[in-house]
Amino acid sequence: MCNDPCTQGQVVDCDPGYVRSAPANRQHRRDTVVTTTTSASAVRSFDQLFIGGEWVDSTGSGRTDVISPSTGAVIAHIPDATEADIDKAVAAARAAFNGPWRDTTPADRGAALSRLADEIEKRIPELAETFAHEVGAPLAVGTGFHALSVTMLRQFAAMHETTSFVEVREDGGDRVHIVREPVGVVGAIIPWNGPIAAATWKLGPALAAGCTVVLKPAPEGPLTTFILAECIEAAGLPAGVVNIVPGGREVGEHLVTHPGIDKIAFTGSTAAGKRIASLCGESITRVTLELGGKSAAIVAPDIDPADVIPTLVPAGIGHTGQVCAAITRILVPRERQAEYVEAITAALGSITVGDPFDPSTALGPLAMERQRDRVEEYVEIGRQEGATVAVGGGRPAGLDDGFYFEPTLFTDVTNDMRIAREEIFGPVITLIAYDGIDDAIAIANDSPYGLAGAVYSNDEAITTRVAREVRTGQMYVNNAGMCVTQPFGGFKESGIGREGGPEGLAGYLETKMINFGQEANA
Repeated sequence: MCNDPCTQGQVVDCDPGYVRSAPANRQHRRDTVVTTTTSASAVRSFDQLFIGGEWVDSTGSGRTDVISPSTGAVIAHIPDATEADIDKAVAAARAAFNGPWRDTTPADRGAALSRLADEIEKRIPELAETFAHEVGAPLAVGTGFHALSVTMLRQFAAMHETTSFVEVREDGGDRVHIVREPVGVVGAIIPWNGPIAAATWKLGPALAAGCTVVLKPAPEGPLTTFILAECIEAAGLPAGVVNIVPGGREVGEHLVTHPGIDKIAFTGSTAAGKRIASLCGESITRVTLELGGKSAAIVAPDIDPADVIPTLVPAGIGHTGQVCAAITRILVPRERQAEYVEAITAALGSITVGDPFDPSTALGPLAMERQRDRVEEYVEIGRQEGATVAVGGGRPAGLDDGFYFEPTLFTDVTNDMRIAREEIFGPVITLIAYDGIDDAIAIANDSPYGLAGAVYSNDEAITTRVAREVRTGQMYVNNAGMCVTQPFGGFKESGIGREGGPEGLAGYLETKMINFGQEANA
């Protein structure tokens, strides 16, 4: 396959509507535009990194090709950041932190976040199209993801109104101040499946707290984060407050172990999270980890499939199952198992898989070839374990190009099977029968993960009990999804800490006690 994106379409001059004004001292062009064959929209390559408020060349000569999951063709490229680029970005973030940013008022920082939210909101159509090109998400999914990002930023922008950064206490006659200060320079590492949502989940609380950030996107889905950099420019954030340097594992480890980093915030796989936790432990670097899941929904005997399927099935296979909080284990009463097999099979069989730019498409392709290969491997593992494919299980007919996969339901599943215990990260649901609510709760909790979950019942006593007893970070009652403005995070191997809500802000603050003694009270 040719690695030159120029051969995939005609290279044209940058549309002024796409390009925001650049710093006057910038010498180099930062992007090119390539027209793809899958839609009329344009995909931009980016040739520079965003460090210290400027677009700068990488210190290395490498670049990463961006592959369209819809066609398998190269559609763009980005520069590879090096360890030296990470050093520059950390230095820029440290200079910004030691400069005026740390001493801005919470209201000033909230205003900056509001401006950033406004700039992102203006670019939602472009962000959704770019996301469709590089990750394969249907336009409606991308639009929704980026609208949520705006919501998250605005929540953190307003949080200064309800957060006490200085609390006055009295202790035995002494006047005591409890001061909540920014943790410092944050290294934020984000995944390919929702880069802007993951970025804003970290940028919102970090900037609201007074921190500065070095953001490292995954090389598989980086293009929208360069648009984010343009939004940061347009919002007028001071130089160095946010720096964006995409790169692979080696660059990521250099960021994690960098002595200039005070906190790491990571979203990604549990395997990578364990490695990061180990590295952070060596230096006692603060860390927030949002990792994998194998979330379960418990469907009680008293509720019918028609009241469950409309919310539960999308929660399992939405975004082609490439969501950490996907509900991929559906636990149903054994006596009603046949009903649910029929209902879920019908629901999955009616889902349209195809071109993410087609308005009728519900599921696009998996984001990359290795992801499709992984899903295919797990389907084969499930068959070998004795599970039955009730629907799906292969590549859709007529979609020979790209990395498409059918929404799939496994039945005859027991909770000790690998397909019930390991995160597949694809459109694969497992149906598990239980015998009584006690058994259902035990099955749900018999997992190394604890990220999300759901319970469906018309009996509030059942829903309350299940919601309290399932060991997971978020539980939904008679619905399923992701509530991004409330604390989100997991038990067990699903992570450490929380993102979203006041709890998310707390992760970017250090608590200091200042005792003024009794004389200060005189």
